[in-house]
Amino acid sequence: TAIVGALVAFSVIALVLSLVKIEDVTLPPVVKYGMVFDAGSSHTSLFVYEWDSDKENDTGVVSQTLSCDVQGQGISSYANDPPKAGDSLRECLDKALKRDAPAYLGATAGMRLLREQNSSAADHILATVAKTMRQYPVAFKGARILTGEEEGAYGWITINYLLDSFMKYSPKTHTWVHPEAANIFGALDLGGASTQISFMPEGSVTNWNEASEFMLYGFNYNIYTHSYLCYGQNEMLKRLAKELIAVRGELGDYNETVLLSSFRTSPCTNQSDPRLTLDNKNVTLQGRGDASGCLTAVRKLFNFSACGQSQDCTFDGVYQPPVRGQFIAFSAFYYNFKFLNLTEGQSLATVRENIKHFCTRSWEDLSSSYPEENPERLPKYCANANYILTLLLDAYKFNETSWNNIFFQMKAGSADVGWTLGYMLNLTNMIPAEAPARLKGHVLSLWAVAVAFIILTLSLGLAALLL
Repeated sequence: TAIVGALVAFSVIALVLSLVKIEDVTLPPVVKYGMVFDAGSSHTSLFVYEWDSDKENDTGVVSQTLSCDVQGQGISSYANDPPKAGDSLRECLDKALKRDAPAYLGATAGMRLLREQNSSAADHILATVAKTMRQYPVAFKGARILTGEEEGAYGWITINYLLDSFMKYSPKTHTWVHPEAANIFGALDLGGASTQISFMPEGSVTNWNEASEFMLYGFNYNIYTHSYLCYGQNEMLKRLAKELIAVRGELGDYNETVLLSSFRTSPCTNQSDPRLTLDNKNVTLQGRGDASGCLTAVRKLFNFSACGQSQDCTFDGVYQPPVRGQFIAFSAFYYNFKFLNLTEGQSLATVRENIKHFCTRSWEDLSSSYPEENPERLPKYCANANYILTLLLDAYKFNETSWNNIFFQMKAGSADVGWTLGYMLNLTNMIPAEAPARLKGHVLSLWAVAVAFIILTLSLGLAALLL
């Protein structure tokens, strides 16, 4: 009897304690970080991302917490003094120091061009960059030159990750639903030395040379992606200047003097040309304010005749299936159109008219209207805008209707659009190949534990009575 009474009393005490409201003590999640340097042809930027460790391999959990622009030009500009490439990163590393965070550096078209021209210089630059990053308490994971197709594909991943396009959860069936292909965004990237197009087309992919395949969240994605080296806006302007070697420029009343020897610094303009001498002769580009002439000159940079009558071809004989769905146009696409106040919703006719109006304004008018704009950059917007139109309409074959499917933007939420986030997500396996499980396990609450203990105690008490 004493034993039974003790058991019953203990059970009552356990029941009372279980009914007392106990505040759950929730430990703050451990925040993890990842860092990626985007070493482009004209400049380098550092992006720092963060996520909760208890939500790894989930969707929509990575956010951008910091961005830092490295002072100076791109790392490829330090071919004659490689240690400066590493030193240029220090200021941003000091700002973004995250102990033990995985840190990556990816170099793009500027370094691809340098590797073609001087592979030992490119290797030396990467070595000095790696040496600098190893001096900081980060988990350095390597510095490498991305292929153009990697750059395009990672930009495509970034866009669709940030816009939550990869996964749709159905509360009715409690399953992850495969997204419609039409709801997957394409990516249009325009840098200083190259440009990329990436999207999911219709039809089979068996004959594509530019196909990339990904298994993301349990679904297969076959995308078309192609990169055009020497078709970034800076290299395009060099090639345009070479073609217009002393006859015309972009803006009336504008003159610019260039050295013929400057064309030999890039593989994009270093081909033999009888018009270019080997000395350092100065040549003056004189603006005419001729918008149609500028467009004609820009079109000559593309070899459209190489495609013949083929509709599945852009230029230079490169295969491309018909564009499909909506696209995010970022980097230089965005910055040029933002400056010219060209926005979504404007008809193609309006865009053309606005560009023509800008190109026919005098240099005096433009320089007084945009006093805060870099005077070296201002005269380039006319050629850049005409180049963008030619690339999108004549090369990629967007038309009056599909033009409205292009959205010019540089951010999605609070994160910058670009290849860096997709690169980090891929290298850290933050996007799993398999779909998330339908149900997730949960730790038993204090209430559940108390109830289980009471039932066990009462059972022991009953057993003691029977004995």
